Amino acid sequence: MKLNNIQDVEDFKNAVNRCKESVWLESPRGDKFDLKSMFSQYLAIGKLVTERSDDLELFASNPEDETILLKFFESHSETL
Repeated sequence: MKLNNIQDVEDFKNAVNRCKESVWLESPRGDKFDLKSMFSQYLAIGKLVTERSDDLELFASNPEDETILLKFFESHSETL
């Protein structure tokens, strides 16, 4: 999923933290930001709220985690 506009960063972080397995953002250049790591999470969210946010795509390795993230996007439709 491509992300465009994360306005509620805390809700996004809470959704990611509820995920059980790997969740990451990936840039077109192949840079990966592991959102389960606090350090990577800060770097990635910094990119999401700046000029490069439309370049990042969200991935989850577990289908149950995808459901958690989809529920976040349902309630924050401006993000996609």
